[in-house]
Amino acid sequence: MITAQSVKELREKTGAGMMDCKKALTETNGDMDKAIELLREKGLAAAAKKAGRVAAEGIVETFITEDHKNAGIVELNCETDFVAANEEFKTLASNVAKMAASTNSSTIEEFLEEKYIADNSISIKDAVTALIAKLGENMNLRRFEKFAIDNGVIQSYIHGNGRIGVLVELACDSESPVLLEVAKDLCMQVAAANPLFIGREDVDHESLDKEREIYRVQALNEGKPEKIVDKMVEGRIQKYYKEVCLVDQLWVKNPDMSITKYLQEKSKEVGSPIKVTRFARFEKGEGIEKKEEDFAEEVARQMQSK
Repeated sequence: MITAQSVKELREKTGAGMMDCKKALTETNGDMDKAIELLREKGLAAAAKKAGRVAAEGIVETFITEDHKNAGIVELNCETDFVAANEEFKTLASNVAKMAASTNSSTIEEFLEEKYIADNSISIKDAVTALIAKLGENMNLRRFEKFAIDNGVIQSYIHGNGRIGVLVELACDSESPVLLEVAKDLCMQVAAANPLFIGREDVDHESLDKEREIYRVQALNEGKPEKIVDKMVEGRIQKYYKEVCLVDQLWVKNPDMSITKYLQEKSKEVGSPIKVTRFARFEKGEGIEKKEEDFAEEVARQMQSK
């Protein structure tokens, strides 16, 4: 019988994950030494020791089906840009992006347990772990999204060798090559201008209330009379919409035209309204805090430990 204590002990000795330790003990009939050996053979012990290291580099990858009706986007992280340029690392990202386009998983945990497209005998999680052991860096499949549409198209754009990846989904009742052109333009817009919402109706009340409070305090700090503060706040809210709402932004390729105006002109060209229904923008490492090492402090710490 495999006890919780033995799993805990194996985990402490190898640093491997709890479930991996339990599986190893089960496969070796509870033999601790054999379980350690098994974890080392699978590269799981080595991978676990690297798991504490910050993986903020990597790439964003996308996949779109030939008919532009289904797509996936993923962010695969590693520790250095050197490994991010490795062909095996890029192949892993590409394969996982392809899987994201057809997955039924709703969470990253579920997605990681799916059978890997290049080797059905292992999961995506196993494939990542194996590459960690081979290349010697911590890696993490951080996030994914899946897009699917019947009437319309999906387009992608990758910027800076995978630093930023974008998917844009457009709904339209007419089939036209113009749709892909529009979708590509909007992908580049999203990459460059980083909108947070599609339109004003998508902005949540919490965000608006927060902005209004900030603008109110700013106006009062500027010494503006109370009676005109509300008018100033609403004026700044209109400016906020133009910054964070995709369809309110000025088109980066032609700042004299808004995205709404651009869509209206292209809708006339294809004979049906074109509507942005979804977009996703992944930027490599965004939100991950990189640990800044103080070399002098590290040396002093090592000296003290001796």
